[in-house]
Amino acid sequence: MNESPAALAARHGLAVSGARPGLPEYVRQLWGRRHFVVTLSRARLHAQYSQARLGQWWQLATPLLNAAVFYLIFGRLIGTRDGVPDFVPFLVTGVFVFAFTQNSVLSGTRAISGQQRLVQTLHFPRASLPLSVCLLQLQQLLYSLAVLVAIVLAWGERPQAAWLLAVPALALQFVFNAGLTLVTARLGSRVPDIAQLMPFAVRTWMYASGVMYSTDHLTAGRHLPRFVEWLLNLNPAAVHIDLMRYALIDSFRDARALPPHAWAIALGWALLVGTGGFVYFWQAEERYGRG
Repeated sequence: MNESPAALAARHGLAVSGARPGLPEYVRQLWGRRHFVVTLSRARLHAQYSQARLGQWWQLATPLLNAAVFYLIFGRLIGTRDGVPDFVPFLVTGVFVFAFTQNSVLSGTRAISGQQRLVQTLHFPRASLPLSVCLLQLQQLLYSLAVLVAIVLAWGERPQAAWLLAVPALALQFVFNAGLTLVTARLGSRVPDIAQLMPFAVRTWMYASGVMYSTDHLTAGRHLPRFVEWLLNLNPAAVHIDLMRYALIDSFRDARALPPHAWAIALGWALLVGTGGFVYFWQAEERYGRG
């Protein structure tokens, strides 16, 4: 009897080690490891500043220092604050919200390649690693939001029902970030140079997202090509920032009406990138950690 090894293994119920499960089964396995994902993100959060004297206070100090630098350069020297009421809350909101996406993407490039020993030693859904990175960045954003709320209150804002819009806005951004992080994690696992190139791409993205200035104010009266206006309107980072500014800043709501398609664009990006990124990452599941 000349039975092939594959047929013999199948007859005895043996499966390929590290084989990629079906997508529904993969989702089930990932849900079963949800406590691992949460615990890993918390451990990374505490370890990130464990060697610094200020420790976890850097979670608050870092975004504030970034906002201060942007304010001095763009607000004071370049003058982008002209024509923008409540420029400080406007700027800080943009910096904090974009940092959530920026840090998720940059950390995601090393989510797999930086954990090769763990990936090669233990069997678990590899998506746990980039998702824990994204969850870590969400926790850091929540610290930053406490500072943001204090700044908004100091500028005369008062809590109101519109602030509740920040919850669905952050939820949509988290799903978008998770999908994008899964994409960069797969790319970074195969091409390590992605980690060196990604900061330049993200920095360019930041300048096109109205983080430090009002895009409407700068483009007013200029005859831009139609495709440029189209790209600016569909830019997911700019949409996420606008949704948060609209929720938290009265003057932003008074100065402009939120485009009716803004929520639809944010939802579309979340579904497209969140689902597409997850499937894209899952397709290479059996190749992670194999060199």
